[in-house]
Amino acid sequence: MAPETLIGISLGLPLVAVVLVVLFGRMPNLRDGCSGVVAGLVFISTVWLSTTVFSGGRPQWSLGEMLPGFEIAFRVEPLGMLFALVAAGLWILTTAYAVGYMRGHHEQHQTRFFVCFAIAIFAALAAAFSANLFTLFVAYELMTISTYPLVTHHGTREACRGGRVYLGILLSTSIGLFMLAIVWTWSLAGTLDFRIGGILSEAVASGRISQTGLGILIGLFTFGIGKAALMPFHRWLPAAMVAPTPVSALLHAVAVVKVGVFSVLKICIYIFGLELLRESGVSLYLAYVAGFTLVVASLVAMTKDNLKARLAYSTIGQLAYITLGAMLATPNSVIGGGMHIAMHAVGKITLFFCAGAIYVAAHKKNISELDGLGRKMPLTFAAFLIASVSIIGLPPGGGAWSKWFLAIGTVETHQYWLTAALMVSSLLNIAYLVPIPIRAFMKSPSSSTDGETTAKSSWFSEMQEAPLLCVVPLCITAIGSVALFFAAQWIYEILLPVTESASAMMNIPGSTPGATK
Repeated sequence: MAPETLIGISLGLPLVAVVLVVLFGRMPNLRDGCSGVVAGLVFISTVWLSTTVFSGGRPQWSLGEMLPGFEIAFRVEPLGMLFALVAAGLWILTTAYAVGYMRGHHEQHQTRFFVCFAIAIFAALAAAFSANLFTLFVAYELMTISTYPLVTHHGTREACRGGRVYLGILLSTSIGLFMLAIVWTWSLAGTLDFRIGGILSEAVASGRISQTGLGILIGLFTFGIGKAALMPFHRWLPAAMVAPTPVSALLHAVAVVKVGVFSVLKICIYIFGLELLRESGVSLYLAYVAGFTLVVASLVAMTKDNLKARLAYSTIGQLAYITLGAMLATPNSVIGGGMHIAMHAVGKITLFFCAGAIYVAAHKKNISELDGLGRKMPLTFAAFLIASVSIIGLPPGGGAWSKWFLAIGTVETHQYWLTAALMVSSLLNIAYLVPIPIRAFMKSPSSSTDGETTAKSSWFSEMQEAPLLCVVPLCITAIGSVALFFAAQWIYEILLPVTESASAMMNIPGSTPGATK
């Protein structure tokens, strides 16, 4: 099958899922089965497409121009392909988990939930495959709109308030900053296409934009992509925690935040170009904003007793790692940022799966209520510990490699304060993640009366995990967190071509990933 056809199939299948979910909305088993089958087909098509991309091909597919120079077009390169594989693979597990969670917790409006979920995955894949800034912007905005009903799913006053913050911040930053940056880029370069080496070098050389202007432009892009959750535009993310846990998993791992940091990386690589950013140093101030964000978010996470709130602030900090890698603009830092998209996605989705399983099985939301619960839910808390090791950046978790390359990037650029920020943040990661499984396994459940103590001892006498559809996905993703540690060389080699300059790529006809290693 032609790679161009596979692009269309990969993008079209989530829309097929939308139709099937609506059609079989009154038949839950058939509806959920269709969601799972389509998710599997999307993953197969993306894997098939990846064989072409990772062997050096760059398939393209265009839907045509909306206006002269504003084309909806797709071109698949290694960074986008990696993101698409992560999103498609985790969609299967998140769908299975969502079925178990939504039914186990007797959630309402499940058909609407799965419709919006499928649209969000379509938007994630469209962003991953985007060939230009215009296509990326359309996919980015579709992601925001399609996930708003998921954030406000419960329909409570708290959910609506969280949804307003979510929608308000993401739309105001994208329209007020991101769109302005796109228009400015068009006026400077005459194109919005993503190109190896970037499209702004000529504008800088001809004096159409100064160094100061270039620094302002990259700031507009970085802060305008609010989904990257860089401080101070981060409040939407904890506000969105009012959503059901499968939505939190979608927000933090599969789609929303990953579209944000992926967009930042892609713009730095293909719009500015790594050489221009390194030589001009205009992005360095944003690297320090990212360093500030990753440390402060970790400190705030330590203060949160609500488990999902703690994980939300953890995500803010982890996203800053990827932004930091993009702004340092060295090959190692960019590869580290690209790796962290995959490493963090698998690790963080495991943690949110565990949080949801705890709520379904034990109806506990706060960390202070988890004492002794590991005896009742050993699989869930073992998975939590494994994923925490990856998020912290310790072997054998995949996050060890991505943080290693990011640290090398800070040393290469002699930004030792940022090296220190990475180290301090990792220590804080230990402080706010590891005590959770420790207290679950090591502490005894507390109670205020003898009668309560007896009842709780009996309650803890037998293992009682969440429904199987909740537990199996979190076990698989926990194993995936370790598997990525051993897949680091493969990820490094497929990301290496995105760090090459335009001239280097043109001098390597038919170059394959890792060919210049």
